[in-house]
Amino acid sequence: MDRLSRPHSRRISPVVAAAAAAALLVAGCSSGSGGKKADEAGNNISAGKATTPRMTVALITHAAPGDTFWDTIRKGAQTAAAKDNVKLVYSSDPNGPNQANLIQNAIDQKVDGIAVTLAKPGAVKGAIAKAEQAGIPVVGFNSGVDDWKKQGLLEYFGQDETIAGEAFGRRLNKVGAKHTTCVIMEQGQVALEARCAGVKKTFRGKTDILYVNGTDMPSVKSTITAKLKTDSSIDYVTTLGAPFAMTAIQSIADAGSKAKLATFDLNKDAVGAIKSGKIQWAIDQQPFLQGYLSVDALWLYKTNGNFSGGGAEAVLTGPAIVDKSNVEKVAQFAAKGTR
Repeated sequence: MDRLSRPHSRRISPVVAAAAAAALLVAGCSSGSGGKKADEAGNNISAGKATTPRMTVALITHAAPGDTFWDTIRKGAQTAAAKDNVKLVYSSDPNGPNQANLIQNAIDQKVDGIAVTLAKPGAVKGAIAKAEQAGIPVVGFNSGVDDWKKQGLLEYFGQDETIAGEAFGRRLNKVGAKHTTCVIMEQGQVALEARCAGVKKTFRGKTDILYVNGTDMPSVKSTITAKLKTDSSIDYVTTLGAPFAMTAIQSIADAGSKAKLATFDLNKDAVGAIKSGKIQWAIDQQPFLQGYLSVDALWLYKTNGNFSGGGAEAVLTGPAIVDKSNVEKVAQFAAKGTR
């Protein structure tokens, strides 16, 4: 699929982090016997699974109840945890102070590592500092590409949302769009705000921002429908998550609008809608990879002292555009819930 990145960016590909993990595994795996061997770092690996001492990782997100996007991140994290002999403890809360409390709970449980999203970085800053003071390594993922270094996190895995938004805006120009409404399902969430800001920056047409309550899908549907009924000049609806795109399809029909739809993020339903032409394209940030790399990175750091990007550069997992030209390549993975 098409890769989109800022020219001369020093941020590195996820391949670098994955290669480090693969090097440890290949060094320690038996060539067909399925037996146990020690890698060069002295870590025992049996049948492709680490037998290093059991460690506990807390994965803490800002997921709202019912948002299926996070299921894919959890699958990635669970896959890495199974490989690395990690006990994974997952928790989430869209409320910033509550998310900070979850970080404190992880500190109190004396976990070996924390992977956290920085959707509302100011709210969790103090809790992250306490984790670092307690000697617990912390990595960021999904949200907070502009804040992770400021807060002293070890690594970051995710998409640069500004770059993604700018790519989306250029795509709108390419298809000749004139007026889009960018639907934000959580006001003040830095990644979502950055996406729409990026769209507005590069899109030569008019960009409206429409805030909806992402935890109430019937309300999302009615709000988008009302917007389209009020303004017939809107020719593209921009949604920031696959479930919201599927709801927007219904809104467009209910409003009798001729607007087309494009979205950020994927799931199985969105892939089907791209095939049928109900969604024109999606920006894929590869959430499975974000979850996987976050857990694997903490294991690598604990067992071998590795960290990606020299501690100064984020590992970018997106953006990539999925449309009719390449959706079949993604569909087989989406069917398994990993894209």
